[in-house]
This record gives sequence, structure tokens and C-alpha cells, in this order.
Amino acid sequence: METFEEIIKGEKPVLVDFFATWCGPCKAMSPVVDALGKEVQGKARVLKIDIDKNEPFAMQYRIQSVPTFMIFSKGESVWRASGVIDKATLLSELEKYY
Repeated sequence: METFEEIIKGEKPVLVDFFATWCGPCKAMSPVVDALGKEVQGKARVLKIDIDKNEPFAMQYRIQSVPTFMIFSKGESVWRASGVIDKATLLSELEKYY
């Protein structure tokens, strides 16, 4: 199984959704993120990370509010935003790194 580090350092850009199960906006974003993952399949990767189950990642990337979205390209953090974001915005940001 691939590690988080291996995934974000891969050839494909990676959108990471840092979320929490108790977070209302995160629940609202979940179907959007799932649909985006299907749409970019083969071109990019989409990961969802529960900050309560993966506290070291939340601390490492200084996640202070959820949902927080980050895009990684070849291991580098290239974009970050928090809150509810429409699918078109997420897609257009991710497409910059294909």
C-alpha cells in the first residue's frame, strides 16, 4: 500500500481534502469531492484525510479549520484553501497541474 508521501510525490497532482466527520461543511463537500475524484480519474488523484484519525498530518500541514483543501504537485504544496468550495473551482485549480 502506498504511503501519503509516495502519493503526493507521484507524477499525478493530488487534491487532499482534510476533513472531520463532525464538520457540517465537510459533509456538504463530501459528494463534491467524490464526484471530482471520478471526473479526474487517470489525470489526478483525490485523497480524503480525517484529521481526527490522522493527527500527525493535520499538525504537519497546520490544518486549523476544516475542510481544508491542498493540491500537491510532485511533492510540493502548490495550492491551499479552506471552507466550502465549488467543484468548478477545485477542478480548475487541479487542472493547472496535469
